[in-house]
Amino acid sequence: MVDALVPFAGTFSRLTSAGAGADAGWAEAAREAASAAQATAALRPLKGRARPLAEKSVGTPDPGATSLAMVFTVFGPHLAGVRQAAGARP
Repeated sequence: MVDALVPFAGTFSRLTSAGAGADAGWAEAAREAASAAQATAALRPLKGRARPLAEKSVGTPDPGATSLAMVFTVFGPHLAGVRQAAGARP
């Protein structure tokens, strides 16, 4: 999960600090998290449930990182909709 969380947090922080709106920053950060999660397919797992499968796991993205990236991707538009319904600024 950290493989998706770190890129998401870094990108979101960087973009919002640079003046990007929360929605735009979240969307780009979610894309970065998804890309980072996909890149885990090239890694050999050293910890977690996939460790015993080691070489068999290479080529398959980490499920935790993939799941978290999916949460970021879906949750951003949901938050934007909640904010708009409440009359808040995007």
